[in-house]
Amino acid sequence: QVQVVESGGGLVQPGGSLRLSCVVSGSDSIPWIMAWYLQAPGKQRELVARINPFGNTYYADFKKGRFTISRDNGKKTIYLQMNSVEPEDTAVYYCNKFPPTASWGRGTQVTVSS
Repeated sequence: QVQVVESGGGLVQPGGSLRLSCVVSGSDSIPWIMAWYLQAPGKQRELVARINPFGNTYYADFKKGRFTISRDNGKKTIYLQMNSVEPEDTAVYYCNKFPPTASWGRGTQVTVSS
């Protein structure tokens, strides 16, 4: 069974940067579209960005320009580089396939606060 483990979150000041990582296990390769999602307090989980096995990307409009999704297929790892973070970026960040499966990881908490 494919599983993911997200990491890299933490407390960051507004304007700072974070790099999230998602390691995929349970498969010899990751030949799927992978994505990052976020769930802000009191809100539903929503798509941040997705990337196909060839590196083509798509970003949700509300995060475009500040976040960059990337992947290392050999390491079975998906990344989310977050720059110029804002308090509104505070959320739990998850990775999953796109469209998402029912199997979610624990996510990684990102808190943007001064």
